[in-house]
Amino acid sequence: VCRSNKSPWVCLTCSSVHCGRYVNGHAKKHYEDAQIPMTNHKKTEKQEKVQHTVCMDCSSYSTYCYRCDDFVVNDTKLGLVQKVREHLQNLENSAFRSDRHRKRKLLENSSLNSKLLKVNGSTTALCATGLRNLGNTCFMNAILQSLSNIQQFCCYFKELPAVELRNGKTAGRRTYHTRSQGDNNVSLVEEFRKTLCALWQGSQTAFSPESLFYVVWKIMPNFRGYQQQDAHEFMRYLLDHLHLELQGGFNGVSRSVILQENSSLSASNKCCINGASTVVTAIFGGILQNEVNCLICGTESRKFDPFLDLSLDIPSQFRNKRTKNQESGPMCTLRDCLRSFTDLEELDETELYMCHKCKKKQKSTKKFWIQKLPKVLCLHLKRFHWTAYLRNKVDTYVEFPLRGLDMKCYLLEPENSGPESCLYDLAAVVVHHGSGVGSGHYTAYAAHEGRWFHFNDSTVTLTDEETVVKAKAYILFYVERQAKSGSDKL
Repeated sequence: VCRSNKSPWVCLTCSSVHCGRYVNGHAKKHYEDAQIPMTNHKKTEKQEKVQHTVCMDCSSYSTYCYRCDDFVVNDTKLGLVQKVREHLQNLENSAFRSDRHRKRKLLENSSLNSKLLKVNGSTTALCATGLRNLGNTCFMNAILQSLSNIQQFCCYFKELPAVELRNGKTAGRRTYHTRSQGDNNVSLVEEFRKTLCALWQGSQTAFSPESLFYVVWKIMPNFRGYQQQDAHEFMRYLLDHLHLELQGGFNGVSRSVILQENSSLSASNKCCINGASTVVTAIFGGILQNEVNCLICGTESRKFDPFLDLSLDIPSQFRNKRTKNQESGPMCTLRDCLRSFTDLEELDETELYMCHKCKKKQKSTKKFWIQKLPKVLCLHLKRFHWTAYLRNKVDTYVEFPLRGLDMKCYLLEPENSGPESCLYDLAAVVVHHGSGVGSGHYTAYAAHEGRWFHFNDSTVTLTDEETVVKAKAYILFYVERQAKSGSDKL
């Protein structure tokens, strides 16, 4: 109807192809038009079944029923849906193989790529893989691409033994979940592993994470549906559920055995969140000391809290600054946000501390110290805050370093740390574009083998450091520096 080639959906009743609801909505209109002849007749049981118009996304091969307003995860007795998938996949492979090869050659020979290849002394082609948007799933794609470029974390999952969900005739094929399999076979770790394996292998320009998204729907009800979600909230849920699942057995191999095989992860990792240590806490886990002092009697209370990331406020004096080049007032830096988080502050009337010596709630001060730094320091800038009626976004630019973030001054016992153990280099940045938490768009920048890439769903482009540092960061992933080298301290 509109000749659009974006988000094509094929009707499995009549084989006509229309655009999806996020383009011009002609696939939905096709369903609505098909229901009109039914309104003038008494609905029989047979007619009732006909109304379940099922269509398939030609890009991700997921099936959807407009009447149920939900994705369909089962198949017919004859496996007709799977046959359509295989046919579409064969068409795609034959039609676009040469086109993909041509695009890779163009990217390989582009001026930006040539410049980067010359600097790094490498002749490898662009092999990054994008993630298809399944309907406002950019929040998930940005987090997955960021985590895939944290080498130690990503390699752990890619080296896990695979779990074969099906055997026999379908062994080795791409598998799709069915209701007959039941929820017992749903494994977030397995689908996360498959997704990471699909990225950076260079065999396709974009991968559809629909199997992972299906598992996310099953075990994280907050993320069901197709509305925009918060990327930081998703990251926390994802890491928490991976941590919980890894604490049990995986493919017949206990978590402790797997960790022992990765001695660098298991050594001196005592930061545990909700149970035993896993790769999640070994990589992202740190420990905070929460120090509260009663202003009346001077009683001091200390508590140690494990963390996977630190959520930092953007100080109020910087919240009106929107761009990096705005001249009014000083520039907000990541150090300002870290200092605001760790500085001594007096608790307000709504947060009075229950003093055990005074036996009542008293005015008090609070201060955070970092007792143990993680291998990967994840910093979340709190850009969304509630007002009386809505949630606003703080659009302030925050300056952050690409290399040499020094965390020593925030440590409880800095004298016990080595000269390099407190220095961090940037690995990935998640950016939110737009004005509200329930809208807008997420993309990610990440470093891979010395080159920076911009991940925008299925589109991946090479970029440079100058572009990365101008981004209005939402989540920053810093990796602990291992080897001694020169650094630009924050």
